[in-house]
Amino acid sequence: MDRSIAAAGSGMDLPIMHDSDRYDLVRDIGSGNFGVARLMRDKQTKELVAVKYIERGEKIDENVQREIINHRSLRHPNIVRFRELILTPTHLAIVMEYASGGELFDRISNAGRFNEDEVLLLLILDAFCFLQMLTFVYSLQSRYFFQQLISGVSYCHSMQVCHRDLKLENTLLDGSPAPRLKICDFGYSKSSVLHSQPKSTVGTPAYIAPEVLLRQEYDGKTADVWSCGVTLYVMLVGGYPFEDPNEPKDFRKTIHRILHVQYSIPENIQISPECRHLISRIFVGDPTQRITMAEIKKDEWFLKNLPANLMDEDKLMNSNQFEEPDQPMQSVDVIMQIISEATIPPAGLGYDIDMMDDDDLDDFDSDPDELDIDSSGEIIYAI
Repeated sequence: MDRSIAAAGSGMDLPIMHDSDRYDLVRDIGSGNFGVARLMRDKQTKELVAVKYIERGEKIDENVQREIINHRSLRHPNIVRFRELILTPTHLAIVMEYASGGELFDRISNAGRFNEDEVLLLLILDAFCFLQMLTFVYSLQSRYFFQQLISGVSYCHSMQVCHRDLKLENTLLDGSPAPRLKICDFGYSKSSVLHSQPKSTVGTPAYIAPEVLLRQEYDGKTADVWSCGVTLYVMLVGGYPFEDPNEPKDFRKTIHRILHVQYSIPENIQISPECRHLISRIFVGDPTQRITMAEIKKDEWFLKNLPANLMDEDKLMNSNQFEEPDQPMQSVDVIMQIISEATIPPAGLGYDIDMMDDDDLDDFDSDPDELDIDSSGEIIYAI
């Protein structure tokens, strides 16, 4: 039996102790307030999986339970697949599909950078024609990933799950030549079946819809549409629509611009009239007048070059590609039992298990002009 013990990462109080007859440790792949994420290999199938470790004890709360239950219910090609839940001596381990292509954020961030050879090519070729071609390629890529994002989010909504933290950093890519987008991180998600109407403010300011910032009851599905629009804009432009270019870290100014729907598309960015029209229908302050997910899927720009595998949604959603006869899905009862046991701190290890510091949470007043936001730009309020 292999025992994997690692030093605590960022946000971790305990080293991970994980006895596993099934998985071998490959390497750590990330860390945060939640704990540590690791790349593991299934000993039998040799398949790589991602495992998210959360300390046992007080950190295992109703938000963790909601994340797991919501994620378990979703089976779609554009959503990172939940595999199973494991209880270790020190942590709750969430095993899920590994997306080897990394974050879409990194792909977009790197796409606009030129090395010396590419700069030389710009000097040799007609720069205007080259940039036109580059803009065309970016537009095609943006539409390709946006189509997949809408497919995945639309499926979530059909399962009555609102993601509530859609952004480039929460969209991964698999390792295929034509990368498939994978939505991840359902930590802020809510189910309209299991939970009350959202009325809390969570997420990252740049992506948050106006009605969410007002801290009133809102339709989580409509708010997700806004976040999808921000994602599309960032892919096309390479910047956030509501940030002040001169003061990008002034989050209060960003929030003011969101509430007043103040954005523009730089003159040097060539975007088709059809795409501009779609963006303008997404960025509507009144959520009742905003374009719906169903309307987006009928939009002229969205439908152009739509991949064949996204055309038949009924076939897509009923796909059995995730079925594994030798590994039945854990029942909700089993998962709830594991979560219940995980709320009990590990005994006799001599470590203090504390909730994340108050400094990591930013509560703010109901007046949007007096929001208290830390330097990370992350807004986390009572869910």
